[in-house]
Amino acid sequence: MSTAGDMLRLARQRLGLTQKAAAARLGIVQPLLSRFENGVATPDSALLIKAAQVYQVPVDFFEIRDPVYGPPVSVHPMTRGKSDVTAHELDLITAELNIRLMHLTRFLEGVDYNATANIPPLDVEQYGSPEKIAATVRAHWGIPSGPIKNLTQYVERAGAIIGFSLFGGASVSGVTFRVSGRPPLILLNRSHPADRMRFTLAHELGHLVMHRFPTENMEAEANEFASALLMPAADIRHAFLGRRVTLELLAALKPEWRVAMQALLMRASSLKYMSANQSRYLWQQISARGWRLREPAELDFPPETPKVLPSMVKAHLSDLGYSLGELTKMVRIHESEFTEMYGPTGGDPPPVGRAKLQIVG
Repeated sequence: MSTAGDMLRLARQRLGLTQKAAAARLGIVQPLLSRFENGVATPDSALLIKAAQVYQVPVDFFEIRDPVYGPPVSVHPMTRGKSDVTAHELDLITAELNIRLMHLTRFLEGVDYNATANIPPLDVEQYGSPEKIAATVRAHWGIPSGPIKNLTQYVERAGAIIGFSLFGGASVSGVTFRVSGRPPLILLNRSHPADRMRFTLAHELGHLVMHRFPTENMEAEANEFASALLMPAADIRHAFLGRRVTLELLAALKPEWRVAMQALLMRASSLKYMSANQSRYLWQQISARGWRLREPAELDFPPETPKVLPSMVKAHLSDLGYSLGELTKMVRIHESEFTEMYGPTGGDPPPVGRAKLQIVG
């Protein structure tokens, strides 16, 4: 169980503050803050009141006694010059994940969440390749051949909770948090276009299916899984066979397959529907047009919308009789941050009385 020191650390890290910077704002020396956070010394009420102001949380945030977990197995970095997140960014993300999990724990006390499928654990060594595992998952979930119309819906039906975050501005596309006794929590970067979010979701699903522990090849395996899940070889071949792969063809296929032009190009290359020279030329053209990070806006399609987490929030506000103030007090954050995490709230006046509701994924 967490201590006041653990919660002080989470509150600090969630804002991206170093111990030195936070101590200065709290009016104490850094070694003393370190002693508080490590449980060597116990902060008094005056310090916690000051910390609530500095860290922008209610004072009773420091009374939470839920377990605090370490970093997730994998953090999916954006495709940029750097290939990994910094230790500072990882602290920030881990703090947010812990806080989100604490919220989820309280949401689940008011609703019964029943998944209608499951995420099968499939080992790469046993099944041979992420490509084969992706095909197994599609078969396990009964996904029809061709493009997946709504990947979010399938993942939620299998018991994962999907939400959005800006990750404090970190160069992260997505992250998965999995702890015993709770549904897996997947956060996607809400600033990204729908094509990238879908691929990131498939990537994170790959980790849930294939990886219990970190491995050297896990990121490449998750990318291979995502590509095969969204664009199965037997189905995508009809899009490329007998056709010259061009930017125009990739643009035409994007809204049908609901993946980025770059994902289509990589899949066509890996399946040998084009030569290395053709692939290199198209990558040069994509780079020259500035499409590496942002493809043409006219090719955008609407993002998929998670249903389960918003339904949990709505159930408390609309069906279980909570006001927004009561709900934010229950999860111990301010209303502005609650809205930032879970979106705007509203609806008809809630009925009187509270009962446990059922939500089916």
